[in-house]
Amino acid sequence: MDRHEGFREFVLARQQALMRTAYLLVGDRHLAEDLLQSTLTNVAGHWHKLAAGGNAEAYTRRALVNQYISWRRRPRFEVPSAEPPERSVSYDDAALDRVVLRRALAKLTRKQRAVIVLRFWEDLTEAQTAEALGCSLGNVKSQTHHALARLRALAPELSEDFAAEEVSR
Repeated sequence: MDRHEGFREFVLARQQALMRTAYLLVGDRHLAEDLLQSTLTNVAGHWHKLAAGGNAEAYTRRALVNQYISWRRRPRFEVPSAEPPERSVSYDDAALDRVVLRRALAKLTRKQRAVIVLRFWEDLTEAQTAEALGCSLGNVKSQTHHALARLRALAPELSEDFAAEEVSR
């Protein structure tokens, strides 16, 4: 039996979802590809254990978040862009909200950003997020609260949306 049997199929089946998570974490397509490739390389080394009964998706998601949080070669993930142009380009409100949100997310700590991505974009429960991050449930709640407060301060024009998210959770 090949020790990587089933790995290719797993990657093909989950690649888009994992790439989405990586992109939401780093905010840049090329960095997300680097992050995912690095994570999958590490997961491939442990595949024989995962194939024998581990939860491959949960393990890979946790490895992706851990890799993102601990990346030392890039001190901060920032989206390199100038301020939105004030004329000659027409943005609708949703596009402007996305730009504002992306900039605000880039200013969160890595752990806060990871919690926000897992809770609100990946729609994980607090317990699943705690498992993915390898921390306590209380830590997830605290990080979520602080991250949403920071997002409200960084992007007050979106604070209604953040309040609705916190209440609905």
